[in-house]
Amino acid sequence: MINFLEYLQKQRPGAKLLIIWDGASYHRSQEIQDYLDFLNSELDKEQWLLTCLRFAPNAPQQNTVEDIWLQAKRLIREFYFFCHSFTVVKALFELSIHCQVFDFSKLHEYGVFS
Repeated sequence: MINFLEYLQKQRPGAKLLIIWDGASYHRSQEIQDYLDFLNSELDKEQWLLTCLRFAPNAPQQNTVEDIWLQAKRLIREFYFFCHSFTVVKALFELSIHCQVFDFSKLHEYGVFS
């Protein structure tokens, strides 16, 4: 991740990265917290290079990713008879996300999409 942030800063000086994710335990781990502290050390909150924002717990209505997962799982269920290996499941999942335009009603809640 540090290499990506260095690249981002070289390509777009002053750019900041916002990651929006759910409340999975690994997203809240001490390792992640230590990394964010290291990355943003000695910076005011407005200057942070990387900010992580969590959705409210148990609030799929906020999380557009839930809709994406639902569509991908629906495609995999439709073609379950081809799913003889994880490689096939992964290929179907990638097909589902690469071949769709995601235009969910809740996208407007996130400024960058409005």
